[in-house]
Amino acid sequence: MTRFPLSEALLDEVRAEFPSFRIVDKDQSRLSVAIDWALRLLTLGAQRHFMTRYHTVIGDTLYVCAAWHGMSDVARTVLLRHERVHLRQRRRYGFVPFALLYLLPFFPLGLAYFRARFEWEAYVETLRATAELRGTGALADPELRGELVRRFVGADYAWMWPFPRTIERWFDRAVSEIITDLRTLHTPESGLGSAGSSSSSSDEQTRTRHR
Repeated sequence: MTRFPLSEALLDEVRAEFPSFRIVDKDQSRLSVAIDWALRLLTLGAQRHFMTRYHTVIGDTLYVCAAWHGMSDVARTVLLRHERVHLRQRRRYGFVPFALLYLLPFFPLGLAYFRARFEWEAYVETLRATAELRGTGALADPELRGELVRRFVGADYAWMWPFPRTIERWFDRAVSEIITDLRTLHTPESGLGSAGSSSSSSDEQTRTRHR
């Protein structure tokens, strides 16, 4: 029996939807090394964790850092759900238009509107997966909220949306909608069990970066 039943099942779904999908270790990828050096130069060294903390989808390839191999089944599943959103975004817009929108407007550094919107769509799925797999109580972890705000306003994504209050409002609204959705889904009339409200630690998920 596989050690990763949830993530392996999701990988089967992703590969059915994207037949060319593959997973590559970043330390075996010259492209990843080149991107790492470019980010260090562009951010004056502020983003120096691309190879060690981030998992990145480019085209139909998910480039993973070493942390992937030590992640739990749930953490892998949360990550894959986030990255599947990016795969669908790329398919929706096309590879080149998606890349240009992600990288350039309005400014590559400091105010990247489309990058922020694309990432927010993916992080909403991260939050939804977290609630479904860890319990809605995990969404109340202040470290999770603070980490997401930091990513949007900091060097991780080249300061893509430097307005923390906007991110906080997005986060609070998304959490409220997710909890409402899950409560509606798991009403007694549905015959399903209650959505978990476990406050189990989300440390592994908050430390795992997605791009």
